Amino acid sequence: MTLIHAGTVVVDGEVCRPGWVHTHERSIVGCGAGPPPAPPDVELLESVVVPGFVDMHVHGGGGASFTDGGTERAVAFHAQHGTTTMVASLVTAAPAELLAAVGVLAEATRRGRIAGIHLEGPWLSVGRCGAHDHTQIRPPDREEVEAVLAAAAGTVRMVTLAPELPGSDETIRRFVDAGVVVAIGHTDATYEQTRHAIALGATVGTHLFNAMPPLNHREPGPVLALLADPRVTVELIADGVHVHPDVAQGVIAAVGADRVALVSDATSAAGCGDGEFRLGSVPVVVASGVARVRGTNTIAGSTATMDQLFRAVAGAAGLAAAVQTTATTPARALGLHGVGVIRTGCAANLVVLEQQLRVTGVMANGRWQHRPEVA
Repeated sequence: MTLIHAGTVVVDGEVCRPGWVHTHERSIVGCGAGPPPAPPDVELLESVVVPGFVDMHVHGGGGASFTDGGTERAVAFHAQHGTTTMVASLVTAAPAELLAAVGVLAEATRRGRIAGIHLEGPWLSVGRCGAHDHTQIRPPDREEVEAVLAAAAGTVRMVTLAPELPGSDETIRRFVDAGVVVAIGHTDATYEQTRHAIALGATVGTHLFNAMPPLNHREPGPVLALLADPRVTVELIADGVHVHPDVAQGVIAAVGADRVALVSDATSAAGCGDGEFRLGSVPVVVASGVARVRGTNTIAGSTATMDQLFRAVAGAAGLAAAVQTTATTPARALGLHGVGVIRTGCAANLVVLEQQLRVTGVMANGRWQHRPEVA
């Protein structure tokens, strides 16, 4: 058992100064504001304790990619930055390669290393494919969808698709029936097509604004449809590259932190500095921390980590909003229970931050992955 007393703890969305958290084995068995009920085991009076980050859109990190089987290395890298729950994102690939990658990540999910699989492609718009291999993009096919679901055996957590493609209505219904979260992204859909997809059961907008038509006063497109519907959670890559910081803050202010999920969209390049990398089969060059498809201006994922995004929102919208958008909202959007919040009965997933909100400690399922220094 571990009883933590900290200068600030965000308990069930409330900023408590001071606060405490009591863990036993894998779970939180008590938490609250003020002094702890007994002498603490860990005293962190100059620190901030928040729930472990939940990244619902991440391709890799630390030089490793989920597409290429680098699960352990990518998970370990992001754990250093406070991510205790993640869904592994796969990019567009040929059918056989896609099924092979799904099989590998299905096993990683069963072992508890990741919380499931996110299929970002291959059922995307060629015109809005971004850093995906446009030669492998294709409309959804019933046989391929069934093969993916069979290979995943219940581990696909989310799928991103373009709802304007032929066969998308049936595909959305099939994934929803299978308990998979359907996200709209990499799309050229109209406002009406996006609303139709939401009516069919789509509940997430993949990296809002990126790889979709911009908001237009005569043709509002997918952006307005996604923002206007309270059933939809919108992803934002708040790294200052994909979306202007004021736009990110404006979205949070407009729809509320409970509908915004910050995502890293990190690739294997995260944490590796500038250089040449790959995103699936696509060559990527990172310069000044920005990843682009080689020889183009097309952004190719990010080099961000969730603690970086947390700091960006906390500085502008406060701690409660930062916790909501990096942990609570993505967990809810994915249907993950018992994570993303400091609450009795939930998983003992905690991030310890110093006053400048740099990560100094990480606990996952009651075990310190990175133990904070205690004065």
